[in-house]
Amino acid sequence: MAATTGQFPKRKPLWLRWFQGLLSLTILTVIAACILLAYLYTTSLPLADTDRNSRLLDSQGQVIATFSAGGKESIPVQLDQISPDLIAATLAVEDRKFYDHFGFDFKGLGRAVLVNLTHWDMSQGASTLTQQLARNLYLSHEKTWTRKAKEAIYTAQLEMKYTKKELLQMYLNEIYYGHGAYGIEAASQMYFGKSAKDLDLAESALLAGIPKGPTYYSPYNHMKNAKDRQKIVLDSLALTSKITPAQATKAYEEMLALRPESQRRTVETAPWFRDYIRQLATNQLGISESVLEHGGLSIYTTLDMHMQQAAEAAVDEGMKNSNGLETALISIDPRNGHVKAMVGGTNYVGNQYNHALATTRQPGSSFKPIMYLSALDSGELTSTSKFESRPTLFHYDNNRKTYKPKNFGDKYLGEIDLRRAIAASDNIYAVSTILKVGTDKVMDLARKMGITSELKPVPSLALGVSPVSPFEMASAFSVIGSGGQKVAPVAVLRITDAAGRSLYEAPQTAPVQVVKPASAYVLTRLMEGVFEEGGTGNRVAKLIKRPVAGKSGTTNTDAWMVGFTPELSTAVWVGYDKGKAISTQDARRAAPIFAQYTEKALENVPPKIFPIPDGVVSAYIDPASGKLAAPDSPDKRLEVFVSGTEPKESLSGQDNPPTAPQTDQAERQAEKKSWWSNFKRWWME
Repeated sequence: MAATTGQFPKRKPLWLRWFQGLLSLTILTVIAACILLAYLYTTSLPLADTDRNSRLLDSQGQVIATFSAGGKESIPVQLDQISPDLIAATLAVEDRKFYDHFGFDFKGLGRAVLVNLTHWDMSQGASTLTQQLARNLYLSHEKTWTRKAKEAIYTAQLEMKYTKKELLQMYLNEIYYGHGAYGIEAASQMYFGKSAKDLDLAESALLAGIPKGPTYYSPYNHMKNAKDRQKIVLDSLALTSKITPAQATKAYEEMLALRPESQRRTVETAPWFRDYIRQLATNQLGISESVLEHGGLSIYTTLDMHMQQAAEAAVDEGMKNSNGLETALISIDPRNGHVKAMVGGTNYVGNQYNHALATTRQPGSSFKPIMYLSALDSGELTSTSKFESRPTLFHYDNNRKTYKPKNFGDKYLGEIDLRRAIAASDNIYAVSTILKVGTDKVMDLARKMGITSELKPVPSLALGVSPVSPFEMASAFSVIGSGGQKVAPVAVLRITDAAGRSLYEAPQTAPVQVVKPASAYVLTRLMEGVFEEGGTGNRVAKLIKRPVAGKSGTTNTDAWMVGFTPELSTAVWVGYDKGKAISTQDARRAAPIFAQYTEKALENVPPKIFPIPDGVVSAYIDPASGKLAAPDSPDKRLEVFVSGTEPKESLSGQDNPPTAPQTDQAERQAEKKSWWSNFKRWWME
C-alpha cells in the first residue's frame, strides 16, 4: 500500500499579510473615525457658561444685562461691525492658518506634545483660535490631560457645527481683554471710548495683543508691555503681507488716545439697576446667587431703556468736571409704581455704590412738600395762609426747648402765603407750619407716602434734617403726582426659569388713597410755581416744555431736585460720599440734570396738564390780603383750594358764598384758559 503524502496550504508572502493587516486596520480606523465624527456631529455641545447666566430684560422684553460672577461685561456684535484691521491683527498673531485647518494645528501640536512629554508637564500649548474658543466657552484653564482631551472634542464639534465666519465672530465676542471686558466691543468702548468698527490699525494691534496676557499686556497696568506686544502684532501683519513695513512703523509710532483709567465706564447698560435687581432677587424673592448666575433665568423688569439712556446722558452732561462729586437719579411712574430709570452714581467702574438707595442724605427743603401736603389735607393751611418770614426763635416741647432757623442768605420776605413760601423755599414759613400741624401728623403721612427711614419729631424735620434716600423721595412725590394714591414701587414683573416656567409674578396690588385727590392737586399747583419766575427752579424752566411740579433742596452736603409730571416722579441728588461740603456751583447741578432727563425721557409723549379732580374749587384772590378779589382788582390771582377751605370774605368786606366747581362755570373756564396759555408756552418755547 502506497503511503499518503500530506499537503499543507501555501503560506502567503509576508508583505501580503502586512498589507492585508494594514488595510483591515485602515478600514477599521476609517469606520471608527466615521462613527466618532457622526457621534460628535449629532451630539450637542454642552451649555456654555454665558448661556447659563440669567438675563435681565427691560419693559419691552429686550435683554439689557446678564448676571455673572466676577463683573463680566460683554456687548455682542456681528463680524461686519468689527474693524477689518482688528480681525486681521487677531488672526496674524493668534492663528494665521485659521481658514486652512479644521480646528487643530497638527505641526504645532506635535511640537508642543513632544516638549510636554519630555518635561512631563503641560507647559507648552499650540492652541488654535477654535481651541481657545472651546476652552473659553466650556472649560476651565487648568493644564491637565483630561481638559486637553475635552478641548479637542469640543473643538472638533465647533468646527463641524459652525462656519469659519461664525467661529471668528464667536471668538471675538468671547475673548477676555482685561478689566472685566469680554469681547472686542466691550474692550473698544473701555479702552478707547469708541465702537469696534471704528478702530484704526494702531488701536487694533494694541487690542489684539492683550488676550495673550490681559493683565500683563493691559495698557493701564503696563504700557511698555502693551507697546512691545503691539509691535509684535504689527510685525506679524507685515510678515503675512497684510500691511507694509512702513504702515507697521507708522502705526507703532501713533499716539494712542486711550480713555483715562479714571474715566473708564462700565460697558453694560443700567449697571446700578442690575445690582438692585440682584439684591431684590436674592434678599426678597428667595433666589440664590448660584441660581441667579447659572440657572438661565429670565427676569422681566419695568426699566424703560429710552428713559434709562436719557438718565445716563443727563448725568454724564450734568456731572462733567465734578471732581469726585457723586450723584443719583431714580424715576418712577406714579400711575403704577414702575421703576423706569436708575443711575446710582457718576461712574460705575470707579464706584459701584448705589447712591439712589442711600438712606444717609438729608433731603433739605425737598422734604417740605410732604409737610405741606399734611397741612393742606388736614385743613390747617390753604394756598393763602400767611406766616411772617423774619428771624424767629421758636419754642417747642412745652416751651422747654427753642429752635432758631435761618433762611438761605439771611433773606426774609415778610408776610407771605404758601405759594410764595414754596416757590422761595422759605424756612421760617416751613417751621411755622410744622409747629401748627404737628410733627406726628407729618411723620405719619411721610410713612404712608413711602418714607421708611427714621424721622425725628423735631421742628427741624420741616427743613429735611432726617436722612432719606432718593428712592424714598421719588416714591413719596409719586403720591402727589398720582392724585394722592400710593402705589408700591415695582421693579420686577415676573421671573421664568430656563424652560420658560413661571417662578414669580409681581402681585397685583390696588392703589391706596393716602390723601384726598383735591389736596394733592392743590399742592401740585403750588409746586409748579417752583419753576416759574421767583421760584428756586426758574433757571431750568426753559429746558422743560411741559407741565412739571417739583421742589429743590440744599444742605451743606446735599443738593436735590425732586419733581414730577403726570407720567414720571423723579429724584436727583448730588453730593460727596464722605459728607464733604458742596459749593454753590455744585449744588446747582441737580436741577439741570432733572430738567434734561425729564424732557428727553418724555420727548415722545405729548405734554399733559395735571388732571383736576373733584373737590377742587378755584377763585380769584387778592394776594396781599388772601381774601376774595374784587372783580376789578388789578392784582388778582387765580388760586385753587380744597373745597370748603376757600376764602369766604371778599376784599370789599362782604361775605361771598363758596365757589363750587359745578356752579361757577366762569371761574372754571378762566382756569382752563390759564392752563391753555401755559400749555402753549410749554409747547412753543
